[in-house]
Amino acid sequence: MGSGRAGAVVPRFEALLRDFEPSFEFEPLPQVPESDFEDRVRRIRRDAVVAGHDVVLVHASMVGWYHTSNPFLRYICDWPREGVLILPTDADVKPQLLSFFTGAVLLPPAGEPVGVEEIWQVAPWSREGLDRPGPTLRKVVEACTTVLKQMRLQGSQIGVIGDGLSDALWASLGEALPEAKLVPDDGIVLRMQRVRSPAEQAQIRAAAQLVSIGYEAACHVLRPGVTDYEVYAAFTYAQMSRGGETGDGYQLGVNEFGTHCGKPYGRVIRDGDVLNLYVSNVTYHGYAAQTARMMVVGTPTAKQEEVLEMTVDAVRRAEKLIRPGLALSALHDAAFDAYVERGYLTSKRTRDMPFNWEAMPDGTPRAVPYQYVADKDWEAQGRKLMHVYPATLGPHNPNLGHQIDLPPGGPEYNVTSHNTDIMQPGMVFVLHAQWLEPLVAGSNIGDLYLVTENGYENLSHHTPLEPYRVPAQR
Repeated sequence: MGSGRAGAVVPRFEALLRDFEPSFEFEPLPQVPESDFEDRVRRIRRDAVVAGHDVVLVHASMVGWYHTSNPFLRYICDWPREGVLILPTDADVKPQLLSFFTGAVLLPPAGEPVGVEEIWQVAPWSREGLDRPGPTLRKVVEACTTVLKQMRLQGSQIGVIGDGLSDALWASLGEALPEAKLVPDDGIVLRMQRVRSPAEQAQIRAAAQLVSIGYEAACHVLRPGVTDYEVYAAFTYAQMSRGGETGDGYQLGVNEFGTHCGKPYGRVIRDGDVLNLYVSNVTYHGYAAQTARMMVVGTPTAKQEEVLEMTVDAVRRAEKLIRPGLALSALHDAAFDAYVERGYLTSKRTRDMPFNWEAMPDGTPRAVPYQYVADKDWEAQGRKLMHVYPATLGPHNPNLGHQIDLPPGGPEYNVTSHNTDIMQPGMVFVLHAQWLEPLVAGSNIGDLYLVTENGYENLSHHTPLEPYRVPAQR
């Protein structure tokens, strides 16, 4: 197979997608215009003035698989690596960027920083790998201190924006600048994520199209006998070959119970299997889209059919209500009426709902049930599944959805029974109805929505919300 010699047999893997064509054409977009970045900096500076900051420092680190620990630098100046952005409040002083102090090897494009006057290469430091003495953190602090002193801001009030990995930097910088006052102010950037500009909406719409094309490719190859690797790879190839930025932002779970949300492990698809393709994010030019889809091979159980129908019904009920001026909680309540009416829940209140990762009622940890679960594809690799996952029934989380953010990063708001925030045009969120009952049945299904002036746009409209079905093969 695949030796490269003339007349060699073509492996099934590549042949599965040979005749695939998506149902619509994907139109690539240009990058977000520089004017959008200029407007973001203007808004940050205005908020900094109101807060009394003389300068704002924005930090992102690098984590596994060469991702940044937060999306702030990409959002503010289109920089995809780690760094510290030094952004003076005075509009006539241009920002400066410290970077290249981790082991990452990424170089622009993409990501030439927008609106930055100087980029400083700090360098990683270590005895073991580089035979150069000095902790990297101290070098970053020294470089940052030098630039601030050159700007005569060493004794100023400094607004700092980052994540948990930024704490050590801020602590060391505070020691190096004893006259300065460091004030955490992540809210400056987080508040800007609530409503997306027209240019951002276009990027998210394109990312959603990539999700749909990837899903169509996954459905194209799905049949008994293929593996979860091949289904996942088909999705990945279809979206990344058109400009998707990552292939690890989604999960594919397969078993006969419909209850897995995981990564491929070599499962061979069989009649009766139910697949959950949970696209947590596919990114395009830094902007993410999210959907959830179910695929059914053959004939599922009556219980599984009921759960699938319930979750589709829940999303449809909520979708009808999306419009400016209505509270997000109304969407949550409408969706979970579908669960209460069928007897799956007694309350649609977020606090009262069971969910898969729930602790015990008194707050102590819940034991994951110890039980052998047969899985011959896993056992063929020399391992056994000896616990039941998840530990309890319910939705993954006791809410209907959440804001779609720039990954990596967490949603600023959730669609819950207690979130009475009012929908505004330009808000983008996913609504995914979920239910998992261990070793019985499960579903996770949802679409991505943009709130418009008069209602909503379903950004996932290219593929049906209802499960994709492959007939049983006898």
